[in-house]
Order: sequence, then structure tokens, then C-alpha cells
Amino acid sequence: MVLGKVVGTIVTTISHKDYKSRRLLVVQPLVLDGDTPEPNEDFIALDNTQAGIGDTVLVNREGNGARQVLRNPDAAVISVIVGVVDSIYAEY
Repeated sequence: MVLGKVVGTIVTTISHKDYKSRRLLVVQPLVLDGDTPEPNEDFIALDNTQAGIGDTVLVNREGNGARQVLRNPDAAVISVIVGVVDSIYAEY
């Protein structure tokens, strides 16, 4: 699981059948204070929660788990947004 912020959307004219009726969102992983984000870490995830730009989200980035969320064992997918996060409290 990855915490991230939705920073954009993807619009396609032709898409894989597993992506029909699903939005593709660009997610930027969140890092703790003091950590340096790696360049080009943004990734694309299928939206399963009606998330939007600016939302903090929880993303399942493991293929088998993502396919289980979609209830499609043959889906061509790795990342699925599974939750919108209301708040984060980190103590370290």
C-alpha cells in the first residue's frame, strides 16, 4: 500500500477492456518530512473510489491484490486506488 496525492488525470480515446468505465489518475507518492522524494516516482492508478485531483489516497500497488479489488482475476492492472484519506497522523 502507498499513500499518495492525486495530481492529474489521464484521458484516452482507446483503452484496454479492463479499464472501461474507470478513471485513470496520476498519483504522486507522499514522503515523510526530511525524506527526499525520488524523481519521476509518479504513477498511474485506476480509480475505484471517486477520488479527484488534490485528494490524498491509499493505493494498492500489487497486481494480485489490485485484481482482487476489481474482482477480475485476469485484469491487466497493477495499481488501484482503494481509499480516500481524510487525515494523517504520523509520530516518529
